[in-house]
Amino acid sequence: MSSETPSQKPRVAVVFGGRSSEHAISVVTAGAVLAAIDREKYDVLPIGITTDGRWVLTADAPERMAITDRKLPDVAELSESAEGAVVLPVDPTSREVVYSEPGAGPKALGEVDVVFPVLHGPYGEDGTLQGLLELSGVPYVGSGVLASAVGQDKDYMKRVFTSFGLPVGPYEVVRPREWEQDPAAARKKIVDFAGEHGWPLFVKPARAGSSMGITKVDDVSGLDAAVEEARRHDPKIIVESLLTGREIECGVLEFEDGPRASVPAEIPPVSDHSFYDFEAKYIDSAAGLVPAPLTGEQTARVQELAVAAFEAASCEGLVRADFFLQDDGEFVINEINTLPGFTPISMYPRMWQETGVSYPELVDRLIQAALRRSTGLR
Repeated sequence: MSSETPSQKPRVAVVFGGRSSEHAISVVTAGAVLAAIDREKYDVLPIGITTDGRWVLTADAPERMAITDRKLPDVAELSESAEGAVVLPVDPTSREVVYSEPGAGPKALGEVDVVFPVLHGPYGEDGTLQGLLELSGVPYVGSGVLASAVGQDKDYMKRVFTSFGLPVGPYEVVRPREWEQDPAAARKKIVDFAGEHGWPLFVKPARAGSSMGITKVDDVSGLDAAVEEARRHDPKIIVESLLTGREIECGVLEFEDGPRASVPAEIPPVSDHSFYDFEAKYIDSAAGLVPAPLTGEQTARVQELAVAAFEAASCEGLVRADFFLQDDGEFVINEINTLPGFTPISMYPRMWQETGVSYPELVDRLIQAALRRSTGLR
């Protein structure tokens, strides 16, 4: 709480932007969260992270954080100073946030009670920010270091799910040194995988989201370009076989008595896109079906699997779990997102809205869950 303006309200720092390729989506998400936080109940401090990693004070202006005329927002455009920087001291005895500018003394911005990170991808969703906040002793919304790292890395995520008996589809991983030191052998590894499971394949960055860097590859002629596109986002790539069936999503939210699942949603085939890619998600606003047209038995099964995935990865706060409902009636888990998008068209808040938890209540529940938890081992 600020020494200049005493308040009994918990102070929430909304941290957004970041160094990943999902920077703009994080800004959009932050705009929606800032607009939804109850200002009668909480004080709010918006903190943006630029694409080069500088922490800055930003305008508390949700209306400037939306995608407008297909133009993506950027933290640099919202920053109150081109040179000033925000510092969160790594000191668990103090939650004082400090602001400094060249040629001026540091300025105390007051204490922060909880951080609401809305960063997507590396340097935010992957456990790195969570580790900083653990060192600082500041509670935060969402999963801890391990669950965040597992949720970001599709390779280890699938290994964890497999170890817990959850159904995953066929996949192959190409690590950085494999492609850099012997690309012919790495290429053969992928082609052999295609020989076993068939074309087309999906070539993805192992640690990215929002469908960034994903290419659907129909034959070997498009393989090298797809690998290089994925490697622009992450030197480690994952190759997955095509899973036929329906795309089903389910939200998990931490309540006082534990995690619960939302009604599921379905992502229908997108006519102008080969798959549910970035443009379909965020620019062209592909509409999901909420709730998904499933039988009661199917709904119960996917909800059960979503909570099981949440528990398997030791998640906290929230998760969106993505599945394929195959033609044989079985569900296969594709991935989880430990900090799913909160944009106005995002599936996670839409699923909870349909379940009976409004957007403002959803944000409030996440903040309250964070305030109930301590940092450190728990």
